[in-house]
Amino acid sequence: MTNPMGNAGRTRAGGLPTPPSGWPVGSYPTYAEAQKAVDFLADSHFPVENVTIVGVDLMQVERVLGRLTWGKVIGGGIVSGAWLGLFLGFLLSLFTTGGIIGPLVVGLIGGIVFGLISAVIPYAATRGTRDFASTMQLVAGRYDVLCDPKAAEQARDMLARLAL
Repeated sequence: MTNPMGNAGRTRAGGLPTPPSGWPVGSYPTYAEAQKAVDFLADSHFPVENVTIVGVDLMQVERVLGRLTWGKVIGGGIVSGAWLGLFLGFLLSLFTTGGIIGPLVVGLIGGIVFGLISAVIPYAATRGTRDFASTMQLVAGRYDVLCDPKAAEQARDMLARLAL
């Protein structure tokens, strides 16, 4: 788990981030393995505030999920708008003295209209140049564990035991 105040000492004056520093004590193909190494150091009572995990060889990866059609876009807009509308209609019904059905129906219709507009206009604006759905990720080719030079040798020795 990360500490929201954890980067307080790792920024320059003016709040600009600084490049990582330290000696490499381990290199791992996945973030989970680098995290496991740092967790091992922490469990061994090593001062992990001297350690940094650095993603190296960054890549932006776009994974294609499937083809988009007008039917899928309209259907997705209706479904997402309906859920939002039902939620807002339920909230509205909590503050009205009448029955629950009226606010739910108003919320449902308004949500469907809003969902359709917010789905159809951006898709129409692409004019067929992007007829697929995808997700974007930033991934690293490897993850290096760096350590402050004063404790790097100890960390390297400890991680060598982990590898065995």
